[in-house]
Amino acid sequence: MITNDASLVELKHKIIEEVARLAWDGNLDEEHKEALVYKLCPGPLAQYRCCVYKDRELVKQRIRLSEGKNPVPGSDSKNIVQVLSPACEECPISAYSVTDNCRKCMGQACLNACKFGAVSIGNHRSHIDPTKCRECGKCAQACPYNAIVHLVRPCKKACPVGAITYDEYGICVIDEDKCINCGQCIHACPFGAPASKTYLTKVIDEIRAGKEVYAMCAPATEGQFGEDITMASIRNACKQLGFKDMAEVGLGGDMTAAYESEEWSEARAEGRKMTTSCCSAFINMLRIHFPDIYKNDMSTVVSPMCAVSRYLKAIHPGCVTVFIGPCIAKKSEAADKSVPDNADYVMTYGEFRAFLRSRDITIKPAENDYQQATIFGKKFARSGGVAGAVLECMKERGEDISDIKLRRCAGGEDCRKALTLLKFNKLPEDFIEGMVCDGGCVGGPSRHRTEIETVKARQALLSKDQDWKVLENLSEYPMDKFSMRRDGSDVGKLCGGLTLKPTETH
Repeated sequence: MITNDASLVELKHKIIEEVARLAWDGNLDEEHKEALVYKLCPGPLAQYRCCVYKDRELVKQRIRLSEGKNPVPGSDSKNIVQVLSPACEECPISAYSVTDNCRKCMGQACLNACKFGAVSIGNHRSHIDPTKCRECGKCAQACPYNAIVHLVRPCKKACPVGAITYDEYGICVIDEDKCINCGQCIHACPFGAPASKTYLTKVIDEIRAGKEVYAMCAPATEGQFGEDITMASIRNACKQLGFKDMAEVGLGGDMTAAYESEEWSEARAEGRKMTTSCCSAFINMLRIHFPDIYKNDMSTVVSPMCAVSRYLKAIHPGCVTVFIGPCIAKKSEAADKSVPDNADYVMTYGEFRAFLRSRDITIKPAENDYQQATIFGKKFARSGGVAGAVLECMKERGEDISDIKLRRCAGGEDCRKALTLLKFNKLPEDFIEGMVCDGGCVGGPSRHRTEIETVKARQALLSKDQDWKVLENLSEYPMDKFSMRRDGSDVGKLCGGLTLKPTETH
């Protein structure tokens, strides 16, 4: 997890680990959970907040999140990202504040500009009463010395869609009609107030019930744990945890790219523009903030996560699928039951590491001999990778792509600008690839290492991969057994240029 607050991360992951240990032992009852609260916060002195009682309340709320519940009993919120009020209480600041640059000038421009009586003149400088301030900014605009600054709280600054406001007590409020569950606010907050629901206990229940549970590791996984930790390393660790096996979601990248390439070809022939993305937060942005584009211009092909889940469920009926990656928004995608046979559960890298610790398992180096995806599917993890894979498939089908214009967007603001241009028919490019996280999935909110560290390790690992073509790779898989459309239609319809090899699974 990337943050400067090591103690905060340690506490979050320790709670998840301990809750998972209780679940493995079948002891996830109220008595054991209460004992866990006092184990982590024995008192009498506080370790994290102003008092031990607030510490304990926060632990209780995080335990509920670790069970996939809302932090407060009785809440009917469906949002993946939730706010822990006791943590947020430490944060409130005045949005506008007067600095020492104030000259206490005779003109009193700030006082005269304020229409709400929030500004007064003190002994040494002006003062803004936060209880009266309406954050209009007129005082800051009027000050000739630029002595009044606008302070934006980190959660609000990180939100790419303006979904965060504050109540009368200064507590963060997430507008669930705007939130895209990208998780950017979670790791921006130094108090750990925004947090996401976790589903490890449900995965444990499925494993303990004897079901076939398959792990699906995101393309961003390679490089997250160093150059010596390969996909085979992750696969071995997953099997130790009780997973039946592990699949590369990069394979789903190959699948998505192949079928999206057909849509691109059709749109190109008709003169239509399209958006495409494996990014759940980008899809949420389209659905909520650009509904017309979502309806008319978005690819109908499923995400790589959903593609691999459908593949596994087609060849292993009744199995349970669990996505592991750096993404918070994938949890909202899995929760969307309008897309059938998607991943059943999602866990982040931080949660995966806590999951491993709950069984005292470490990831060990292994030969780089497990590969299901082409280099193109693996590159879905970085900005530009989706478009690159789609173009590769168009080339493999014999299409000339020399005149195609692409808009590769990385970061929430970049995505919003491109979509706004498309909305008003001002977009010069033909296609948009959008990723809400800077740099793509390797820069996701729940990445384990910095983007630079991950990219360096990825380059070393990917350089050893085999040079397969996408359609050649997919010929090995039963693409006729499941749908690649979001609505589940067209089962058995193959991408043009794809011919399946006659194998037992087909």
